[in-house]
Amino acid sequence: MRKTVHSVIAVACAGMALATAQAQNLQMTGTQAASRAGVPPRGITMAQVEQRYGAPADRLAAVGQPPITRWVYPSFVVFFEGDVVIHAVASSAATPGG
Repeated sequence: MRKTVHSVIAVACAGMALATAQAQNLQMTGTQAASRAGVPPRGITMAQVEQRYGAPADRLAAVGQPPITRWVYPSFVVFFEGDVVIHAVASSAATPGG
């Protein structure tokens, strides 16, 4: 009986180790990495975005709670929560108000 319990535990541990190893090997593809290149990183402030990338083509007013603001640049759109970047999306056709 002990031998069976030990075998079950060993198999379970091996399965967990395999799952962890597979999760650690997740990588972005070249296309995904390229689409993130040149956009503001998460966590910087509005002032830092404007300093690094210049003035946006359009600044849309904050909406919702917490307030989410959107700045539109020719090749990307930046989303802020309050004063901090939460997301940036590369776009070849970033349109104001769209």
